[in-house]
Amino acid sequence: MRVLTILGARPQFIKAAAVSHAIHRARDIEEVIVHTGQHHDKSMSDIFFNELGIPEPNHHLGIAGGGHGEMTGRMMAALEPVIQAENPDWVLVYGDTNSTLAGALTAAKLHVPIAHVEAGLRSFNRRMPEEVNRVLTDHCADLLLTPTRAATANLLAEGVPQARIEEVGDVMFDAALLFAQAGLGGGALSTDLILSGPYVLATIHRQENTDDEQRLTAIVDGLSWAVRHLPLVLPLHPRTKKQLEAFGLLSRLTDIRLVEPLGYLEMVRLQQNAAVIVTDSGGVQKEAFFHRVPCVTLRDETEWGELVEAGWNRLVSPRSGSEIAEAIVAAIGTSGEEIAPYGRGDAAERIVRCLAASGREGA
Repeated sequence: MRVLTILGARPQFIKAAAVSHAIHRARDIEEVIVHTGQHHDKSMSDIFFNELGIPEPNHHLGIAGGGHGEMTGRMMAALEPVIQAENPDWVLVYGDTNSTLAGALTAAKLHVPIAHVEAGLRSFNRRMPEEVNRVLTDHCADLLLTPTRAATANLLAEGVPQARIEEVGDVMFDAALLFAQAGLGGGALSTDLILSGPYVLATIHRQENTDDEQRLTAIVDGLSWAVRHLPLVLPLHPRTKKQLEAFGLLSRLTDIRLVEPLGYLEMVRLQQNAAVIVTDSGGVQKEAFFHRVPCVTLRDETEWGELVEAGWNRLVSPRSGSEIAEAIVAAIGTSGEEIAPYGRGDAAERIVRCLAASGREGA
């Protein structure tokens, strides 16, 4: 059986690492990897393939930049001949990026079965491009691989047949366990990241925050006030850096340790030792929980409501710098209820078994 995996963005590389390892261990399954190029620079792409042991892509499309429609359309045009030539039994897509949607739409039009990892997540905010991508992908997919009970319930409420849904658990949990077990989480941090005491780790990249001057200003104010209590490290996503410069905000972050985007393993080590994690990333919210670190999420809603309900995550709309700073300080030293919503750490193996059991005829 041949599985064609479509990747393009940093979070997808982490998710795919666990599944690619499971595919490699399986019998009679060949994986063909396509990198769309959505995250194209070395700090956002190459380092993840190298660190996580993901095989080199068989096809690299080199498509990045432009508006959502333009990018998705260019990806579809480039993916169509690749899928036709490879003739896979499954097209496997992850998450909610433009690469995800482009892969799903192209495969659907070519009548190739689609499996969607991390299906069923909903923020219920259709202004988010990620929400549109994940909803459309779910309704194109033949096999919906959900990470939680809530995700399964969302699909059933939308009329997706139970027969197309498999609740497998969260592959990001698999990745966290996989690389901890391999002993890869204990290496030394680079010199500019060595911190002598407790600190706050922040990541900001979501378009709704970076492209809105009012929201980004509130975030800058909040982080600048919070750093009076604890040192703060901010790895700068290229989009965030560009918008900080465009709005004249970069100079206001002088007390914050700004660093280039980090590889997965270095990021994990920073997460493990942080006093608080501040983020607008869906994946980082969960990683904070995996490491039992309190999290403040700078969004109006989250797909991971179970972490808010259990007290591991605080949801703060980024409209007031003082509210952001207060939430960060209030989170220091806190913890939540012990919950286990993301499976047993065997999601990747279950995904591979589902693909092998279904095949082209069964999808």
